[in-house]
Amino acid sequence: MFRSFFLTAVSLAMASGAIAADKGSTARIQAAATNFPIIVDTPEPRTGPLIINGCELKPKAECPGVDLSHADLRGVKLMGANLRGAKLTRANLYNATLKGADLSGADLRGATLTKSHMQGMKAKGADFTGANLDYSRLAGARFHGANLTAVSMEASWAPKIRLVGATIAASNLQESKFYDADLAEAVMDNNNIRYAIWEGAHMEECRGCPFDW
Repeated sequence: MFRSFFLTAVSLAMASGAIAADKGSTARIQAAATNFPIIVDTPEPRTGPLIINGCELKPKAECPGVDLSHADLRGVKLMGANLRGAKLTRANLYNATLKGADLSGADLRGATLTKSHMQGMKAKGADFTGANLDYSRLAGARFHGANLTAVSMEASWAPKIRLVGATIAASNLQESKFYDADLAEAVMDNNNIRYAIWEGAHMEECRGCPFDW
């Protein structure tokens, strides 16, 4: 009987110790969570106007030549804006709206334009070297003489885009739709055009264009 009582007491003591240890571990975890809060990768919503280098970035903004290099411009609305000659090197324009904007002569090297809306945008002579335009909307955009070297335009929607005299080299054009595009006098070289569609595209005097796609 004494032995049974002794074993029961030991068992209870061990159980109490385990519960105490568990409570201690929980307390330490809670303290760690308080001291080191979980980081959530969600951008804080912008409040008020977005002004960079004196330019208020909004529809129909007048900011020719503005320096927006490395700027976080995700989702910005710049319909009809004048950004001629702007410096947008490595700027993040993910899901931005640039419909009808003028970026002629702009420097967009390494910029992120994924899922951006560029219908009717003017970018004559702009430099897009290394830019990402995947899943973008480019219907009727005017890229006359633009440099599209090493860009990615995968699955972009670009009917009636004007690429007259543009250079498109070492670029990813896979699954993009170039219905009725104008590629007259353009230069194309070493591009990935797998599953791209060129139906109705004008390719007069184009070098390297997929005439037999």
